[in-house]
Amino acid sequence: MPTKADPSPRRGWARFEDESLSRWRHWMRDLPETESLAGSRVLLGFACDEGVRRNNGRTGAAEGPKSIRAALAGQAFHLDAPVYDAGDVVCRGKDMETAQAQLGAAVAELLSRGASPVLLGGGHEIAWGCHQGLREYLDATGGTLGIINLDAHFDLRDAADGGNSGTPFRQIAEWSQDRGEPFRYLTLGINPAANTRALFNYARLRDARWVEDRFCTEENLPMLHKTIERFVVTVDYLYLTVCLDVFCSSQAPGVSAPGVPGISPVVGIALIHYIKRACAAAGARLLLFDIAEMNPRFDRDGVTARLAARLIHEYLLSEASDRA
Repeated sequence: MPTKADPSPRRGWARFEDESLSRWRHWMRDLPETESLAGSRVLLGFACDEGVRRNNGRTGAAEGPKSIRAALAGQAFHLDAPVYDAGDVVCRGKDMETAQAQLGAAVAELLSRGASPVLLGGGHEIAWGCHQGLREYLDATGGTLGIINLDAHFDLRDAADGGNSGTPFRQIAEWSQDRGEPFRYLTLGINPAANTRALFNYARLRDARWVEDRFCTEENLPMLHKTIERFVVTVDYLYLTVCLDVFCSSQAPGVSAPGVPGISPVVGIALIHYIKRACAAAGARLLLFDIAEMNPRFDRDGVTARLAARLIHEYLLSEASDRA
């Protein structure tokens, strides 16, 4: 896997001995090449926005992993063990498909070594690469997979002319259909003004589930909890993906497709924590977590990168609590 990654984003991580004063930069470690990673948290970047370009979006997400790492570096560290950094899988030129295949291979290797991967995007084409790795891993272990997507968009666009940032879950749906497997997909935060009737029709056709952004509020958290519970009990494994454009553009301006009203970061954090708890209660294993569409070119004062870093912090903090 190291040959598929650019190690340069890992430079600058520092060691620190006083745990009570430590920040993320003091507890990052290079990924060991051979030993088991059982129970370890591992960051892996996907430096690609070719899918965004093909989707006529605002490019710049290829720099997303670097900006998220920079935001993580200054955060206070509250976890119980170091976090490893596997560097970035980089899209060379317009060859997105090769980058996605490389990402899939890297994900499958991390999972086979027992790691808990956290991926940093990059456009939402990251999801098709992640799915390739998840399926390689699950083909060896068995079990059913579900996807929960916090996103303003279904990303179920027709991929007949090739993939882009708006097609990954359509590609997954068609992959599942070709193999006679169910497509288990729940999207929280859908903006109806940003999704055509054709996309809603396809979502219904494939028995996808969704909740619109206007219903993803603190007051509605009990309803959202039940929606999540009903979904999680149907799967053995879960892939959780967060597109940063699910949040209101005033709080997450650094994305490829900003929108309103979106959901609040408080609700996003609450959903991440509850998804983790629901998985634990249902006996489902949350295999993979990613952050998509981080675009530092439009990130006013770095607030979106800091939000992405906070989401990762909360995800891993809840994981540490589950282990305790």
